[in-house]
Amino acid sequence: MPAKDKTMMDSGKLITQLYDRATYLIDIKKSQDWGNIGDILKNLHQVRQSIFDLDEQVVFEQLEQLDAQISDLEGRLARSITPADVVNIVRSPQRFTLMDVLENVYDSFTELGGSGDCNVDPAMVAARATVSRRVKDKLYTHQIMVIGHEKGRGEEFRNGGCARPWGNDKALRYMHTAETEGIPIHFYIFTPGSYPIEDYPGAAQQIARNLYAMAKLRTPMISFISEGGSGGAEAIGLADMRLMASHGYYSVISPEGAAAIEGKIREGHKVPKELIEHCAAQLRMTARDNLELGTIDRVVQEPPLGAKREDYAFFRRLRYEMIRATDEVVLQAKSFRAMRTYALKMDDNDGSVEEFPVGVHWEMDRSEIRRLLELRSEKYRRMGQGFGIEEKKGLLAGLSKAKELAEAGYYELRYGLIRPHEKNVKKVISEVSSEGSTFLRKVTEPVRAMYEFVLPKTEDVRTGPMEGVERRSIFIEEWEPYVSPLANEDRTITCPNAEKSGCQDLWVPDLYGEFCGVCPTCGHHFPLEYQWYLENLFDRKTLKEFNTHIVSQNPLRFQGFDARLEKDIKKTGRRSSIITFDAGVNGIKLVGAMLFSDFRNGTVGSAEGEKFVRACDKARITRRPFLAYIHTTGGIRINEGTLGVVQMPKCTMAVREYIDSGGLYIVVYDNNSYAGPVASFLGCSPYQFAIRSSRIGFAGPRVIRETTGQDVPPDYHSAHNALKRGHIQGIWDRREFRKRLYEALVTMGGPNLYYK
Repeated sequence: MPAKDKTMMDSGKLITQLYDRATYLIDIKKSQDWGNIGDILKNLHQVRQSIFDLDEQVVFEQLEQLDAQISDLEGRLARSITPADVVNIVRSPQRFTLMDVLENVYDSFTELGGSGDCNVDPAMVAARATVSRRVKDKLYTHQIMVIGHEKGRGEEFRNGGCARPWGNDKALRYMHTAETEGIPIHFYIFTPGSYPIEDYPGAAQQIARNLYAMAKLRTPMISFISEGGSGGAEAIGLADMRLMASHGYYSVISPEGAAAIEGKIREGHKVPKELIEHCAAQLRMTARDNLELGTIDRVVQEPPLGAKREDYAFFRRLRYEMIRATDEVVLQAKSFRAMRTYALKMDDNDGSVEEFPVGVHWEMDRSEIRRLLELRSEKYRRMGQGFGIEEKKGLLAGLSKAKELAEAGYYELRYGLIRPHEKNVKKVISEVSSEGSTFLRKVTEPVRAMYEFVLPKTEDVRTGPMEGVERRSIFIEEWEPYVSPLANEDRTITCPNAEKSGCQDLWVPDLYGEFCGVCPTCGHHFPLEYQWYLENLFDRKTLKEFNTHIVSQNPLRFQGFDARLEKDIKKTGRRSSIITFDAGVNGIKLVGAMLFSDFRNGTVGSAEGEKFVRACDKARITRRPFLAYIHTTGGIRINEGTLGVVQMPKCTMAVREYIDSGGLYIVVYDNNSYAGPVASFLGCSPYQFAIRSSRIGFAGPRVIRETTGQDVPPDYHSAHNALKRGHIQGIWDRREFRKRLYEALVTMGGPNLYYK
């Protein structure tokens, strides 16, 4: 090839590289007006058009000038990068993807569940991979299960990394495969969120199943976050160690979504760029922020403006960090680990070499796995602690702790030691009595037959039905029921089903008094305040609240949120959106948690998560059933960022441990129940019910419309459809709530409950 042709090819390649760098800056700033990037692009285009007309020296001089201008802009941007810029870095088409990781971090891999568009869900990839590392002259080879989101390069079938419910189900299937084979799992999170549809198995339900399984999955798990969007990230995010790219983001919601909510932007209207940038900063979604908040464990450094698909030095670094993280998780659970742990901590390898300071075998025995699960539980119990004010201090806090310890000791002695022996003694007596009665029956049967032949048996009327005698239901109480203040309005109201069902106009005092807010014609349930349930559902004078000293706060210093909290506290007289309490239902003691609408629309933050976890612990210690009644929940509180998001795995961990201890966990939904809580610690219950006319789902109609571009039917989130999809196990009438709950307490649950 002539020298001139070769030079032209090199200059053409250089122009392409400069174009990529310039468009990358535009991707980050979302504008050609920033700096002089628009002029640079025009000049590049002119050079490309005249490359064969200009002298080679002139071409290279112009390209060198443009290279210097782009480098100057890159340096300027790297010194002043904002949270909004970080979001745009992650979304750039030049960003590395999971397939880049598989090809450059691991020695080899085999994709499972199909590949490309011939896949169960192309947005979720599972692969059996091999990775090796050198320790002096010895080579260690490890088998790993890799599971993660694949955004692709604009392919429509990848759905931008938004996994559908069956994609998360595929992830769960291969988690169990890794558990069976005893190999670690590496999760890679590249998603703005899950695809919000309720088609079976349902977005919320499947995320909840994943979290429930991961809480006690018997194998080490490491997660790496590049783009972590709320529940979609948590579907594969509950790991023993959580790493994050230095230019990644992990958030409760996208900055655009937060801006639309905070600015009360109507659907179809454009969200101001300044408001988006403001919310991106307020949400504290960057790697540095999440490290300070304790929601991740370590940051993996990228190049100054983020890693692209050809940044091979970054892939070497990532390979080193993933292996090292797996080593640390395994060593924490091993008995003989001191020197190797010390060597890992002292290692200052930047990932540029292949050699490691120590060799660690990733196989684990039963005792090590048990320790692994204990450490995982402790890790998630600590997350988000300290961000809700606890008003008990000093001596009062000490007395409260002493009371908790004494209570735990008492119930362990009574139900953990004495009760099993008592049951065994009763069982032996019962077995002996049964054998004895059988033996006596054989001896006395001939005598009884002769006696009955001589003196025939007459019917005792006392054993027959008591005709004419009123049977008093055990559900009729001795006190006057609570009546809603809504019953004081002297007016009529029209049932929304009047046209279809022929319902008559309802007089408000009757509707909210005698009818309990239920239309007597069609059964439509009008909303009632949460106090109605507290007063009518439980035995009189048995309801006692606890953990009222844990108060919702503004841990991110979200602008304007303190005033909103104060307003809700003043309006409701309560200091969080959850009420935790002890109560009784026809003599059966239970522990309850209620999310209610009056305080921040029943959203969950750090304080609510901590109160829920402590309620789980109390139910487990006292061997009582645990009821979660959801008057309303609007999801995770966006003003608490990832401190709210981590309540999903944290509370699910507590629920899993309660259920594993033999507890009975019942969830009842009412009104509107959406998003994170439904996709985690509520949705993982084996017994979920809904009050008629309630709405349940992962995302509301507006979010679904904005995400998918499709409208959903008006009854898409109805309790009836939730029952058809298998989300819930039954629909309850409000007027029979107490009766249904009592039946569930008596007939469901195992023998570890105190009354069984």
